[in-house]
Amino acid sequence: MRIGSRPPVLGIAAETLDFAREAARDAHPNEYLGILQATPAGDLDGFSGREGVVITDILVIPGTKSGPTSATMKRHLVPNDNRTVGSVHSHPNGVLRPSDEDRSTFGAGVVHVILGAPYGPDDWRSFDSEGERRSLSVLDVDLPDPESFFDFTQEDIDREL
Repeated sequence: MRIGSRPPVLGIAAETLDFAREAARDAHPNEYLGILQATPAGDLDGFSGREGVVITDILVIPGTKSGPTSATMKRHLVPNDNRTVGSVHSHPNGVLRPSDEDRSTFGAGVVHVILGAPYGPDDWRSFDSEGERRSLSVLDVDLPDPESFFDFTQEDIDREL
């Protein structure tokens, strides 16, 4: 891989896609908007030795505003790191193709997912940075338990200090 290039996106965790569809359903009739973040495949069970990343997280940016026809976020709050690979948003009208406005924002990532009402298993599409359709595999990945992030004691803190 050349310097500055991104590792290939191998797919999206099924649990992450389910979360996005549920969030879009909850936001309906307004649009839902989030940032796709990926984990190196080698860090996930069953993917050791694999080159690339898997979309495992969705980050909701504080101050995101949404309505029935658009959603906007404060771009300066989006992390500028290797984990951020694109965006996910919903189209409450069910249309599964990017609008001109969507295409103008797709440059900041390699994968952009559009979810359409009624947000079922087949009501989504993925696109590249140019707004062209791209394939994105849905992967059965065991994601770390978010509760384990906070699984530490005062002794652990003292030992670190």
